[in-house]
Amino acid sequence: MSAVRQIVLDTETTGLDPAEGHRIIEIGCVELINRRRTRNDYQVYCHPERKIDEAALGVHGITNEFLADKPRFVEIVRDFLSYVKDAELIIHNAEFDTNFLNRELGRIGPELGTISEYCAVMDTLKLARQAHPGQRNDLDSLCQRYRIDNTRRTLHGAFLDAEILADVFLAMTGGQTALLLDNASPSTSSVLRPGETAPADTPLKVVYAGPEELEQHEKWLDQLDRESEGGCLWRRLDGWDDSAASR
Repeated sequence: MSAVRQIVLDTETTGLDPAEGHRIIEIGCVELINRRRTRNDYQVYCHPERKIDEAALGVHGITNEFLADKPRFVEIVRDFLSYVKDAELIIHNAEFDTNFLNRELGRIGPELGTISEYCAVMDTLKLARQAHPGQRNDLDSLCQRYRIDNTRRTLHGAFLDAEILADVFLAMTGGQTALLLDNASPSTSSVLRPGETAPADTPLKVVYAGPEELEQHEKWLDQLDRESEGGCLWRRLDGWDDSAASR
């Protein structure tokens, strides 16, 4: 089975609308291979060739003076596209970031195409709205819901937000984010902080249910079946086999 490569991405910008000439000033990326962080990350600041709006400055705190000696987007675009190529981008409110990326690519020339020509895009805001309809689904709210530590997020930052979003994405889509492995080497055997993922080459330990646990599970299903008058969906699943639970 081939490895699944995902890039959790965020950007910071001079303002809200690329159609008004606003530009990207930071790109932050976190690489996941088979849902584990690799530390092969990517971060770059870009000189936007224009002033930053005061409102945007209040959000991310990145100043014109800080960006004065940073490369322009045209100078980093090849490295960036090489890094994300053939991966799946994981972005919160993807339309915002992809609009900015596409406008930056278009400034350089039509031959670069759009970001979707280099990689697929998954929008975690859409995922969150499907999972939690009618609730707040901004990044801070999701951190609170999934108990992800975001205390470092006093200001927005593309790389910091990509790190936090990676933790939220893994939690929201059912992945383990804190592992304690009995057979791990000393370098990986310590308990990981909430939201921290194990290295990509860390073996996963599989623990199967024992006879007593299986018996308790069956009793619980019996109770569900009685209370629902035979409506226990678990036992009505196509292909269900009691022996499967013991494998």
